[in-house]
Amino acid sequence: MNRGVMLKAVYESWPATLMCGLLLAGVEAIVAYVIPTFQAQFSESLMQIEFIQTFVSAMLGIDAAEQLGPEAFAAFPWVHPVVLAVVWTHALVSCTRVPAGEVDRGTIDLTLTLPVTRWGILASETIVWIGTGVVVLLAGLAGNEIGSQFVVEEFRVPLERKLIILANLFCLYLAVGGLAWLVSASSNRRGPAIIIVFVVLLASFLLNFLSQFWSVAERISFLGILDYYRPVYVLRDGSVPWYDMSILLAVGVVLWIIAGAIFARRDVCTV
Repeated sequence: MNRGVMLKAVYESWPATLMCGLLLAGVEAIVAYVIPTFQAQFSESLMQIEFIQTFVSAMLGIDAAEQLGPEAFAAFPWVHPVVLAVVWTHALVSCTRVPAGEVDRGTIDLTLTLPVTRWGILASETIVWIGTGVVVLLAGLAGNEIGSQFVVEEFRVPLERKLIILANLFCLYLAVGGLAWLVSASSNRRGPAIIIVFVVLLASFLLNFLSQFWSVAERISFLGILDYYRPVYVLRDGSVPWYDMSILLAVGVVLWIIAGAIFARRDVCTV
């Protein structure tokens, strides 16, 4: 690790971190307030409509045949597409800075002249990425807490269960970041690297959605990372999804190690 590299990463990362943190907090506050209010007006008879039930189940990534209780609505602030997009955007922006971003803007030669190994550069950048990611997720939690204060108490989610969901979301964030590091380490352009990762994430989101409608998608749903992020079960049972979190964490770590090996061995120069 290198202090200079870390300070440089912090300086270049704070605008994106601030923007994503504020946006995530705002979205969480709004959805955490609106959804319980919507739930109170949602008639029981409407929830019996098969299309409505299937659509809600697909959004949450759960079996449509399961009973949709209050925890289903409470999970929406954590699985809303905008929330996922903000979290993923921060991971993409942070993890494609080096080396793809540095090569793209012609500064990689200067970075590599620093008295630190490539693994040291990667480790320094990773520490800043994880730290700023924690800041963004905590901002989302704060926004959710603020929004929840304006709903009736019976619809509020205990803080301890929110923390479990946040830990699961953090593992998802690490898995996405690991993929972004891998693509970045193999690329010379930041734009195409971001697009590649975005397409993979979009495919994972669609797979998770279609698995509720299409048997073929259901059989391969385990390939999508969202199959290991199901806040509705945490809210229903209060249990920690150790298996899902370990899978996401393992994916992130393995992809990060492969990215480091590629970055350490490849020829890197400005283009």
